[in-house]
Amino acid sequence: MSDEPGPNADEDDADGDHDEGGAAHVVTAFLRNRGEVLLLRRSDAVGTYRGLWGGVSGFAEGAPDEQVWIEIREETGLEADDVSLVRSGRPVEFADPDLDREWAVHPYLFDCERREVDLSDEHDTFEWVPPSAMLDPDDDREAIPELWTAYERVAPTVRSIAADDEHGAAYLSIRALEVLRDRAGLLVDERSEFGTDPQGERDELAELARRLLEARPSMAVLRNRMNRAMSEADRSAGDDTAGAPAVLDSALAGIDRALTADKDAASAAADRIEGSVATLSRSGTVLDALREGEPSRVYVAESRPAGEGVDVAEELSRDCSVTLHTDAAAAHVLAREEIERVVVGADTVLPDGSVVNKTGTRGLAIAANREGIPVSIVATADKVSSREEVNLESGDRSAVYDGDASIDVLNPTFDVTPADCVTEFATERGALDAAEIGAVAEELRELETWRSNGEATDANPSTR
Repeated sequence: MSDEPGPNADEDDADGDHDEGGAAHVVTAFLRNRGEVLLLRRSDAVGTYRGLWGGVSGFAEGAPDEQVWIEIREETGLEADDVSLVRSGRPVEFADPDLDREWAVHPYLFDCERREVDLSDEHDTFEWVPPSAMLDPDDDREAIPELWTAYERVAPTVRSIAADDEHGAAYLSIRALEVLRDRAGLLVDERSEFGTDPQGERDELAELARRLLEARPSMAVLRNRMNRAMSEADRSAGDDTAGAPAVLDSALAGIDRALTADKDAASAAADRIEGSVATLSRSGTVLDALREGEPSRVYVAESRPAGEGVDVAEELSRDCSVTLHTDAAAAHVLAREEIERVVVGADTVLPDGSVVNKTGTRGLAIAANREGIPVSIVATADKVSSREEVNLESGDRSAVYDGDASIDVLNPTFDVTPADCVTEFATERGALDAAEIGAVAEELRELETWRSNGEATDANPSTR
């Protein structure tokens, strides 16, 4: 296409798909990297909304789900391997009286592997920004109509975090901080309409934080990072109530800190990776460590029932030799192949140094211990739990058995690996052993005090 549509469209472009009532259908993609989204400024080469900022957009000349990929390639130079679809949302329908046009915007969210883009002539510059910047009245980027509404249709939510069985705990902890950030940013924006109510804002955001904690109760990293965001907001407010601006700032800082910690933990593990290694499940931090390290071969367990190990094997095959095997064969593979290290992630590290992770980790670590193979757990210090107890999640029984016989089914999605089967923890603080984990847990307990700083009220956003 030679021009963007809709809120990103040339009003003279007649190629767009229209309803019988005249609405033009367009796609808008938000590309996400490091918790920020890509915004592009419309150039003088387009017919409408010149100088305004938007996502990657185009007329839905055919099926929107197909057109969005075309627009990403044409407007950013990014290929299919550079981005992955997270979700699509319900169309945003609205009328622009200034243009006398109706629009139906189909929003999409993609995770993006890199930040460098090649702009078409439809845009003259781009920036990666937190989505909350779209609402900031002091921000000098004027957005196209309904850009925030389109983003909200695909933004992470408590429900999407609870339902995600594909990504690891570190990834989901950042998504949780994004939920908190987005809501705090919206409350800051609503001050111009509803006035300033720091206590009401904190109550609402505290309740949201609690719901996020309950969404994935087994993930200590999500709990610790949420606790840190709320406690630091309270600390920055001092004797005053931490309103939406304080929570917004702490959530933004928390995302940056978390991403840096994940990167540093991966680098610490990469220094130990050489020769043949074994792994299972999908941990973004482990994946980064394997890419940064120098493995001659990676043995990957398929990680049923979701099979995320298959995806990991496919991704790693671009960089090194990979062998994929069944979960049940893990002990056999360790006994027969010349594997020098087991490298796995952790959803949670308990205070005694035992590890909660995807089912199969326990068996892999015990087998490695039997064969004298070191086991490295790649995890940031935020994955250490402040609690002794553990809440192990279970999967759908139909993933194991979907027949009619009267059979009890167990489908645990997490298991616990004993501390004495773990050689070391590769963290952003360097290598830690099990004896050092307890001190980290005590440090993280101090972040939980925000919950006693006031009980959340029934803060219904619809009443604001």
